[in-house]
Amino acid sequence: MRFGVALHLPATRREWVEKCKKAETLGFDTISVADHLGMPSPFPALVLAAEATERVRVGTYMLNAGFYRPALAARDIATTDVFTGGRLEVGLGAGHARQEFEAAGLPFGTGGERVQALGRMVSRLREIFADPGSQPRPAQRPGPPIMIAGRGDRLLRLAAREADIIGFNGAASSAHDGSGLPVFAGLKDLTERVEFVRAALDGREVEFNSTVPAVVITNERRAALEKLAHFAPGLSVEERAEMPSLMVGTARQIADKILLNRERLGFGYVTVHEGGLEAMGAVIELLR
Repeated sequence: MRFGVALHLPATRREWVEKCKKAETLGFDTISVADHLGMPSPFPALVLAAEATERVRVGTYMLNAGFYRPALAARDIATTDVFTGGRLEVGLGAGHARQEFEAAGLPFGTGGERVQALGRMVSRLREIFADPGSQPRPAQRPGPPIMIAGRGDRLLRLAAREADIIGFNGAASSAHDGSGLPVFAGLKDLTERVEFVRAALDGREVEFNSTVPAVVITNERRAALEKLAHFAPGLSVEERAEMPSLMVGTARQIADKILLNRERLGFGYVTVHEGGLEAMGAVIELLR
């Protein structure tokens, strides 16, 4: 098993350093940052995260391919890979927030067009990193591993062809709740997405990553699941309890669920949001 945490950047350098050190101490394997307009740039944050820690990998979760020219992204990725000592993972997505594209003065395009842009990004990155003289890099590494995450058929077919890691974000189609946050899928729907990818892989071996937006350690499991209704308002409490994306219960119950998800869905790499940092740390301790 591998465990990652997607951290938000705090106001000061010291706070960021302390947060990264805490994640490593708790046993996480990867520290990631998001890529959203109006938030700090992920690459300087990842360099500082690597400087503050010793063993954890660092990564984007997820880099919006529509924001970048592939050659320029490759330059930033290659430089960050060097400055982090080869500890970089590159998570890529097609982008989903129309308002961010508009604020950046970029066309949002259709879903198919955004997936095509992501495909061009991956192809160009592979080409650039295959050329030994094109970019600086740590010795004997062809480039950092690439994760592609999403839900739709076109994106997951691309991931099955190109990705080293495939991320299942757990979102239920493109649905959102009233706050604009994603609505997460139940066990049946997410299982179907996993089976779709396995068929598309045609035997190719990759790592499966799962996004976990909430980790709650409690003896009052039902009450906690009721409070998390906004993650899946169309599901019953019992159905939310089965959701691979929600981790609720005692630390032992959550650990057992993670092992079950690995067995039935292949999720050997779990990434939690920052709010679950300390709770997942207690779970990791049971699984090491």
